Amino acid sequence: MSPSLDSLPIAVIGGGPVGLAAAAHLLSRNLPVKLYEAGSAVGANVRSWGHVRVFTPWHYCIDSAAAALLERHGWRPPPADLFPTGSEIVARYIEPLANTPELAAIIEMGARVTAISRHGSDKVVSKGRAEQPFALVLETAGGLRRDLARAVIDASGTWLTPNPLGGNGLPATDEAAFADRIAYGIPDVLGRDRMLYAGRATLVVGAGHSAANVLIDLARLAATAPGTKVLWATRSDNLARIFGGGGADQLPARGELGAETRQLVESGAVSLTTGLSIIALREDGAGIIVEGETADGLAVIGPVDRIIAATGQRPDLSLTRELRLDLDPWLESTRALGPLIDPNVHSCGSVPPHGHRALAHPEPGFYTVGIKSYGRAPTFLLLTGYEQVRSVAAALAGDMAAADDVRLVLPETGVCTTQFAAEIDVGEGRCGGPAPAEAVACCAADAEAKAEGKVGCGCASPATPGHLSEAASRSLATSDA
Repeated sequence: MSPSLDSLPIAVIGGGPVGLAAAAHLLSRNLPVKLYEAGSAVGANVRSWGHVRVFTPWHYCIDSAAAALLERHGWRPPPADLFPTGSEIVARYIEPLANTPELAAIIEMGARVTAISRHGSDKVVSKGRAEQPFALVLETAGGLRRDLARAVIDASGTWLTPNPLGGNGLPATDEAAFADRIAYGIPDVLGRDRMLYAGRATLVVGAGHSAANVLIDLARLAATAPGTKVLWATRSDNLARIFGGGGADQLPARGELGAETRQLVESGAVSLTTGLSIIALREDGAGIIVEGETADGLAVIGPVDRIIAATGQRPDLSLTRELRLDLDPWLESTRALGPLIDPNVHSCGSVPPHGHRALAHPEPGFYTVGIKSYGRAPTFLLLTGYEQVRSVAAALAGDMAAADDVRLVLPETGVCTTQFAAEIDVGEGRCGGPAPAEAVACCAADAEAKAEGKVGCGCASPATPGHLSEAASRSLATSDA
């Protein structure tokens, strides 16, 4: 016989900023919680990019319920307008939060959730399904274990499942053979990884903010380490997203990141190849040769000594195979979010407010939150995740009025067009300005809404007093990693 659902905790998967915020919101509503962190410490994924300074100041990086919990124990927030590194976020926010007596009592380290199902039922069985607790399979130092939960919030992120180099979404031929010379994500090329890159040729693959951070650090390394060469390859021939909106970006550090990356290309400090779909890697004795397809035919880059794959991440769907999920067919986000965040359509970097209803699945009581809720879409910000878990916690507590009162205003990127040109003029096509004639979806809807004094496709119009919820006014960073 199954225990009653009311006697079981709500399971939160992931001890990153969004998972910890979820636990804080649940505890604030006197709901029992158990948080599982696969790493040996909270914020394990954030620690791996601890050298990176985020483009959002502290006052956007802290969740409201988490801050309230911390302040009850004498914590004082960091200066609101300073820009922290990942390591500073861990040391000054994540660790103190996890060490509060309330959270310390419900966090289990080194507990990796490898599968979730319903107790006594597989994916096919419908009868009585909603009344059965969830069964979580855990890998721990003591061996495999099965725990039961009344509900599950999956905030495990996507950092540990990077996209491969292959332009078709599959690993490039022989990619695995060069694993010792490929880094996925954002290596610390100016710090602990310096000796791997100094005086060598490195190819960076990707067209997002991770790639921009790596390129800037490699260029700085090249200025002090003779023989260091920096090459860059992107699948798209259109770099508007990474070059960004410059001064039109409401997060100035994000705009500066794009502007500095553009300057590296224009100055010749970085050798850029666009429109390259990588198909294979091979060794020629002098290094790695990268082969790819372009609109003009086969292209070859190299030899290079190392490759940094800043190609984004994808969700690990293996642990939820026995659950009934409703996913967007190509983004692998929750289906309701797919049309709002599809990078084939939207460039604003923001989405309309959404909460528990957009994050739920046909499996009652299961929610995907944080960057994993976005699937393969690259535009997630912590502000979004904090408002997500506030809404989900309210729904699980039965406070549907609060759960449905979702408010979210995201800083504009300064780029709001779906028809990017390889060379963009950031003075046009901004969120909030008139939509270019060729723009569709985000820009067109945004411009029309703003003409009526409303908020458009998530590109925020000037907020009226009280428009920002407390959670929305306190949170944002690069991702929940």
